Amino acid sequence: MIELLDKGEKVKAASRKLRLLSTDEKNEAILSISRELEAHKEGILLANSIDVENSKKKGMKESLVDRLALSEDRIAGMIESCKNVVSLSDPVGEIENTWVQKDGLQISRVRVPIGAIGMIYESRPNVTVDASILSLKSGNSVLLKGGSDAINSNKAIVSIIKKALTSAGLPEGSVELVEDTSHQAVEEMLKMNQYLSLIIPRGGAGLIKFVVNNSRIPVIETGTGNCHIFIDYNADVDKAVMIVENAKTQRPGTCNAVETLLVHRAIAAEFIPRAAQILTEKGVELRGCTESIRYWKMLPATEEDYATEFLDLVLAVKIVEDVDEAISHIEKYSTGHSEAILTNDYANSRRFLKAVDSAAVYVNASTRFTDGGEFGFGSEIGISTQKLHARGPFGLKELTSYKYTILGDNQVRK
Repeated sequence: MIELLDKGEKVKAASRKLRLLSTDEKNEAILSISRELEAHKEGILLANSIDVENSKKKGMKESLVDRLALSEDRIAGMIESCKNVVSLSDPVGEIENTWVQKDGLQISRVRVPIGAIGMIYESRPNVTVDASILSLKSGNSVLLKGGSDAINSNKAIVSIIKKALTSAGLPEGSVELVEDTSHQAVEEMLKMNQYLSLIIPRGGAGLIKFVVNNSRIPVIETGTGNCHIFIDYNADVDKAVMIVENAKTQRPGTCNAVETLLVHRAIAAEFIPRAAQILTEKGVELRGCTESIRYWKMLPATEEDYATEFLDLVLAVKIVEDVDEAISHIEKYSTGHSEAILTNDYANSRRFLKAVDSAAVYVNASTRFTDGGEFGFGSEIGISTQKLHARGPFGLKELTSYKYTILGDNQVRK
């Protein structure tokens, strides 16, 4: 594990220099990255095509191949993300509060970088860019550990990023990639608390659980998304079908796609056949409770189905008595990511908003909006399902901490 220790030392050393940079210096480095991505996009696409071909040969699900695959449009999205991050306000140095004590001490709470961050993630090469530019803008260095499926893509992208950093005068160790794709490399990285101040895992339930259970370093969970939509008794059926179709089929491999549909018994006979026809035409496999199957031919749902983040064109369906039963089901099976109620009952919408304990709770909208860009935060580094430090889409501000600065005039404590 010499590679890991060497790169750990580099990101730790770089973090001490990055905290001193001005906003303009950080922005110029990020713009340099955007220019290099544009100049070398053919090389990125070539490397990515190797990863995609290898994954298809291994039998990877189509929805997961989609998360891995890059295109000119997706690289253009990476470049646009760089420009968006440059336009965002820099949280570093922001004075959150200042006060003067009776002894004359002036105390301020000031936002500061966290330090060296470890990012462990799976198939998405765009995360390599997002994690790098968000870390840089917030004054942090980052040690990246991507999935083996995307190793060629990640190596190509990080090589380009490091070239851009050098040309901008930043330490090359500001962004490092662990090229060892073994499981042991993850285990060793989680022990590197002498170098890393934070670990952010981004991927499936297995990865996140392993990181949380084995890390010696503080972790922000970017959670799995077993997301629910509840169709209330008086929902607008046409609009509800449209929302469910969007939440399930637009990008089924994402963490904010709906996985379980809860339907009020009073509207089931009208809603389920309408929704099921549209969904099956889009290739969705429906797995329903005993009562649901009376309205449409589905596979029988199991207890495991209701607890599963499918990340695929699969949807579990259950009929419930009322909003309270829907809330109870969500309480039992939710991963705390995103849940929605589709209703025209104001009291039920308020009850749902108050009772459902997830990071994002919607009324009459698709769960697919849980995203830093859609929330107006700019790029995100992940969506947190925990409650401490960061919750929901988190980006620049959540990649900082704070310290107290105290200005005195030779005071001593009495």
